[in-house]
Amino acid sequence: MATFEDYCIITQEDLEDIKDSISTQDLPSAINTIKEYLKKQDLVELNIGVTGESGSGKSTFVNAFRGLGDEEEDSAKTGPVETTMEPEVYFHPKYKNVKVWDLPGIGTPNFKADEYLKLVQFERYDFFIIIASERFRECHTQLAKEIKNMGKKFYFVRSKIDSCIDAEKRKKNFDQKKTLDTIREDCENGLRKIGIEDPVVFLISSFELGKYDLNQLQERMEKELPQHKRRVLLLALPNITLEINEKKKKALEANIGKVALLSAFVATVPLPGLSVAVDLAIVKKETEMYYNTFGLDDPSLQKLCEKSGKTIEELKSLMKSPLRGGINPASILSLLGTASLAMAENAVEYVVSFIPILGTVVAGGMSYMTVSTMLKKALNDIAEDAKNVLMASVETAV
Repeated sequence: MATFEDYCIITQEDLEDIKDSISTQDLPSAINTIKEYLKKQDLVELNIGVTGESGSGKSTFVNAFRGLGDEEEDSAKTGPVETTMEPEVYFHPKYKNVKVWDLPGIGTPNFKADEYLKLVQFERYDFFIIIASERFRECHTQLAKEIKNMGKKFYFVRSKIDSCIDAEKRKKNFDQKKTLDTIREDCENGLRKIGIEDPVVFLISSFELGKYDLNQLQERMEKELPQHKRRVLLLALPNITLEINEKKKKALEANIGKVALLSAFVATVPLPGLSVAVDLAIVKKETEMYYNTFGLDDPSLQKLCEKSGKTIEELKSLMKSPLRGGINPASILSLLGTASLAMAENAVEYVVSFIPILGTVVAGGMSYMTVSTMLKKALNDIAEDAKNVLMASVETAV
């Protein structure tokens, strides 16, 4: 017999959480509570300060982190001389609550870390990325110590790794892993000598962001951010490694329970052949967000074509989700497997026992299970499509 877990990814903890937040409320209040929760989640700001010496690749990193090239619209100005005289904010193209700040260059003869941090209004940043394209120097460590004293996090990034690898490739007996280990050790030893205990350096190429240490940097940032900001970071990162693809999926999965509940509560459209109503607009909005987050919307695919040399038709041919031809009522309903729903009666009872208010909505428990199943299938399919597109584009680039 099918169990609750077979049909929905909502855990008992999720149900307890929902139950605690709405159990004492009437239906309009319950709807409002969930809407407010989802709205607040989208308003959480993430502010990232990117700093380093002139010409170290700060602005290129600001662009790459937002999935942009140096010459695209809304990209940060780049150049061999300092182009940033005061903090300049760049919004993420898809998530306006994510702001990446290109900060003025450090390392001038009269540089003082405490004055610099006051100048850039250090308190507004969630964390700092400190970039060097060669060795880290006194100005970097002075800044890191001051940031630490002020209770903020920072990450040392050694940029332009692609140039180092290209130069080393010309040598006989080239070994990429050894080269990267040598660069990392050299940076970390240099930082120790100028007073940083246990330094960690992330090797990054802004032109090939998915290579080298991006996953390790993302893991560290995610681990050290407060819980409510982790989701924002994961959704905003460009979908350029398999690890990030998987983490995006998990971050989106966490909302399915609340979205399904909202859809069941405000259900308006009876589904053909079933005594179930769901709010298809809510399901449509959520699946559109999946496509955007994984970079499968047409503008993102177009950019990927330019980088990988593949055509948009080639990339779309790798996508198998029933939603790939467009998100409309017909394609959304194709996500439904009515046979599986018929078996899920015990799962429905389980959900209603946790959230009795669902029982007051016509077929509320079944509506909840239906939307959960649809969103779970949509997310799994879209994440799998994104993985296939990513692997094909990386293959070409390599």
